[in-house]
Amino acid sequence: MAEKIFTGRRKSSVARARVTRGSGQIVLNGRPLDEYFGTEKLRAQVNEPFGVLEQEGQWDVTARIHGGGTTGQAGALRHAISRALAEDTPEWRDPLKKAGLLTRDARKVERKKYGLKKARRAPQFSKR
Repeated sequence: MAEKIFTGRRKSSVARARVTRGSGQIVLNGRPLDEYFGTEKLRAQVNEPFGVLEQEGQWDVTARIHGGGTTGQAGALRHAISRALAEDTPEWRDPLKKAGLLTRDARKVERKKYGLKKARRAPQFSKR
């Protein structure tokens, strides 16, 4: 794979990842995966593209992630890795697409409206 940076997005998080063949090392903002994402659920989400393609431990990932929270960052990184693998080997595009890993999750936090306490939560009704 040529040296190329792939971008993944989720909520307000952006991940820029460089994916190369290697020994399965994942380094995020200069820290290893286990240290960066504390829960096993988030680590599994990041490794999902490799699991779908049965390529665990065969790729190195170096990424810069910013914005949002941990869930959004894990989703953004998963998106970036999926895009990188799909471009590297065109036959992998179909299984990744079927697993829903190439689709950018467009859900974002709804904005707060005036007169309401939150996006949709109205103030409590008082008869008197």
